[in-house]
Amino acid sequence: MSNEDLILEAVSARKMAYAPYSNFKVGAALLTENDKLYTGCNIENASFGATNCAERTAIFKAVSEGERNIKKIAIVGDFTNFTAPCGICRQVISEFSDEDTEVIMAKNEKDYIVKKANEVLPFAFTKKDLK
Repeated sequence: MSNEDLILEAVSARKMAYAPYSNFKVGAALLTENDKLYTGCNIENASFGATNCAERTAIFKAVSEGERNIKKIAIVGDFTNFTAPCGICRQVISEFSDEDTEVIMAKNEKDYIVKKANEVLPFAFTKKDLK
């Protein structure tokens, strides 16, 4: 799947966002190493700590289906600015990534930035640190 197609999936997922408090809708789409597609949107809660980001929604869906390795993930929030994953999402991305995992931050399918997972979270604390 091309980066552009993955971004379009994230744009589509963004439409399902539940963001009545911030009004900041985010969509994410990821491709696993087995070429399976998973999407997610942000889901807010009146108790803000219970809110879940689009990236984690997509990742948790993939993991709950037995996938453990992200090939690439696209994130779309504001169509006029690039939306980077928050710190918690960066940590979760690093848990299910390797050195080749791409993090795509997009305004749309024509305007996007691609970084490696270790570039968006340098010096990540990972399972290797627990050995």
